Amino acid sequence: MNSSSTVSAEVGRRLVTTPQTIVPLTGRLSCSRQDPCAARIAFHAGLEEPVEWIFARDLLSRGIQGRQGTGDVQVRPSPGPAGGEPGSVLNIELISPYGQARFEIPAREVTGFLRRACQIVPDGQESGHIDIDIDAELNDLLRQAS
Repeated sequence: MNSSSTVSAEVGRRLVTTPQTIVPLTGRLSCSRQDPCAARIAFHAGLEEPVEWIFARDLLSRGIQGRQGTGDVQVRPSPGPAGGEPGSVLNIELISPYGQARFEIPAREVTGFLRRACQIVPDGQESGHIDIDIDAELNDLLRQAS
């Protein structure tokens, strides 16, 4: 197992606003041992601070094989631009009350990132690395609800 507590990858991606308008961007995927179920994707969108989305790490891995997600993050494989290899691109669609965006990321970059993430916390062993006090969190939530 890797001794590092975080893995990240700079990924090239394309923001698809319409089939005719594609904006190239660079972003960062990251995952940490302290929050192993989460994958973070951050990108600069003309703001001082990057925009960051957090979603399930396994959503990415399942999305490489087929359409996944029913909420504000949906993932699916597709051929690359100009009819590339089937599954060579991973589409990530992000939906919020302010709008939606679809990104295309080379599937091989995501696969490499996931492989490294599994070196710090293997699939199926995530719960053993979550560092929170469930009882304290639950008591805090109940106190706030009163």
